[in-house]
Amino acid sequence: MTQFSEFRVQVGVPLKLGDDGFGEARIVPILGGTALGSGISGRILPGGTDEQRIRADGRTRIHARYVIEAEDGALIRVDSQGLRHGPPEVMAALLRGEKVDSTQVYFRTVIRFETAAPAHDDLNLRLYLANGERQHDCVILRLTELA
Repeated sequence: MTQFSEFRVQVGVPLKLGDDGFGEARIVPILGGTALGSGISGRILPGGTDEQRIRADGRTRIHARYVIEAEDGALIRVDSQGLRHGPPEVMAALLRGEKVDSTQVYFRTVIRFETAAPAHDDLNLRLYLANGERQHDCVILRLTELA
């Protein structure tokens, strides 16, 4: 598969809502970022969120929503849902903000785009798979188009 784009999503301090019996709920603010690649390039606008549900063993469900302003000015909504998990000690270190070996963490999301921009209409018709990597202040997503 060919890489479609790489997103570098800058994130803020999580808002921890507590554990309601289904895992700890957190909302992570998206502060901005960049999208760069043959499929889509532009800037990630501030104001999005990454809603997470984290189990005691570190298994995490992710649902992020944000907007990209493409280089041509088009606005493209991103809806990204996925999973992140690994050995409990690695996940605990990740949640503490420590650097971890990304090969120890399974981090995948399925991405759908929505846009009214005719030049990007094909984005509305396809699904994308992202391989994610959590760093201290950002998330890196490497997207490929699903055939």
